[in-house]
Amino acid sequence: MKKLLLGCLLIITACQTSTLNPTSTPSASLFATSTPLPTLLSDTSTPEPTPTPTFEPSPTALPRFFVQEFNDSIAGWVILQAGNDSVPAVNLANGSLLLQIDSPFTWLYALYGPEDYADVRIETQYQNLAGTPASAGLVCRYSETDGWLEFNLSTDGLYNILYGKWLALGVAEYTPITDGKIKDAQPSGASQSIGLECSGDTLTLLVNETVLRRVDVSRFELGTGKAGVTAASYENSPVVAGFEYVEVGEP
Repeated sequence: MKKLLLGCLLIITACQTSTLNPTSTPSASLFATSTPLPTLLSDTSTPEPTPTPTFEPSPTALPRFFVQEFNDSIAGWVILQAGNDSVPAVNLANGSLLLQIDSPFTWLYALYGPEDYADVRIETQYQNLAGTPASAGLVCRYSETDGWLEFNLSTDGLYNILYGKWLALGVAEYTPITDGKIKDAQPSGASQSIGLECSGDTLTLLVNETVLRRVDVSRFELGTGKAGVTAASYENSPVVAGFEYVEVGEP
């Protein structure tokens, strides 16, 4: 569990964001089962039982760098879920992207599908709208084969940086890189901004537009990948994270 077990490797179950019937009975445990590797699926595509990501092209060109406020569309965004095989609840409401998690110990990702980035700066303004403890975060250099980096901030002010990598079908390993606590965490329901700059071998973490720390990630040797946002539940549910905007730009 990302928040609680940062001193060791963490193996979790990952499940498809699909309406297809699972190939095996879901386990109550988060540990290794025979459920298939998550597949990135667009918000309009028909789910397919394939272990590789598929992205539906948009009828209009989508930008590489942008600020998106989620007023009426999530074109280009794709969904990945880990820890549960239910259909993810992803909606737009009041100008926000809502990631709703209705089960404990579940992780939900929204990744920008059209582009891969080596160096990127991603920022978001979000609110925790229901459920605590919970976390929201940012992802960069997501590759289904090589792994990804993510920055998570929980409702109690604890944060962590993780390297995630799929080990086999349905089995992911999270390697803790660093963790800590911020001094001025906003309470649940308050708006808060976080940022993640992936540049060369360094991650720069920002909270409320202030640099929190810089972290060397050279040992993971990640090249390019998707950028996006994430939310997670722990022992309680439901959890709802509302992302008011996402900005993707050059570092």
